[in-house]
Amino acid sequence: MAPVIETERLRLRRHELADLESSVAMWADPDVARFIGGKPSSREDTWGRLLRYVGHWQLLGHGFWLIEEKVTGAFVGEGGWGNFKREIAPRFEAPEQGWALASAAHGKGYAHEAMRAALDWGVAHFARTDFVCMIAPENAPSLKLAAKLGYAEYGRADYKGSLSILLRRS
Repeated sequence: MAPVIETERLRLRRHELADLESSVAMWADPDVARFIGGKPSSREDTWGRLLRYVGHWQLLGHGFWLIEEKVTGAFVGEGGWGNFKREIAPRFEAPEQGWALASAAHGKGYAHEAMRAALDWGVAHFARTDFVCMIAPENAPSLKLAAKLGYAEYGRADYKGSLSILLRRS
């Protein structure tokens, strides 16, 4: 199952049923969803996302973690590794890193701290350093984070009717 990763301030751990309400709240927030799908997610959509996260770990040995504050246990967000079999051209040929943080966690450096730890885990787990991610052109904070993690744009593509910047890390 998903390993637990601890950073200075955060814990990355597997999702549990009790996490559904926190995840539903985050994905229902228009500020979180505007760059990821363009509209808030329903409870049903978030449930499906949670099942995909758990299924990734079960079937592929990697996936998304729930991110929480170590001291308080407060929900911070979700992030990690996916293989979503996206219908996108060009197709992804490397593991895809992704993240989303609750609005209350924005601006605290949590995204970098968590995704740096996830990246270190990914390098060891996948025995490679080349990864991909896709980000909406308007999502300046995530583009800045991706650059800090070593990602650079290699193309743009339409995905489900929205333009995405495709980034690769070598």
